[in-house]
Amino acid sequence: MGIRRRLALGTAVLTAAGLLVVTAPPQQAQAAAPCPGRKARTLPFSTGSVAVYKSGGYVCAVTLPKKPGTKRKMSVSLRARGGRPVVDEGRYAYRAGPVTVHAGRRCVWVTGAVGAGKVSSGWILC
Repeated sequence: MGIRRRLALGTAVLTAAGLLVVTAPPQQAQAAAPCPGRKARTLPFSTGSVAVYKSGGYVCAVTLPKKPGTKRKMSVSLRARGGRPVVDEGRYAYRAGPVTVHAGRRCVWVTGAVGAGKVSSGWILC
């Protein structure tokens, strides 16, 4: 095959691919999960909720407010039994966290707060 023919063929393929990208229907935007893995637990409370995810030996948690968009005091804490807690707290509009610990097969204790509302799980995921 000659060089000109290969260049023409390559240009045609790239042009067709570009047209497919331009004319393809837009995909619905999906919010990415804040933590990797599967959702293991949701801990609701009066002003929000804490979502807990598991992946392998790791556990991840994030605090979500019921009414996002306004900055307010939020926190999330995650502690594997026998370890120190990992904490994220501050003034956030959309979420506190994610925080991750390696739990292996140990239980974890999760706490979360949004404004005056808070939740504490006790030892879970044992």
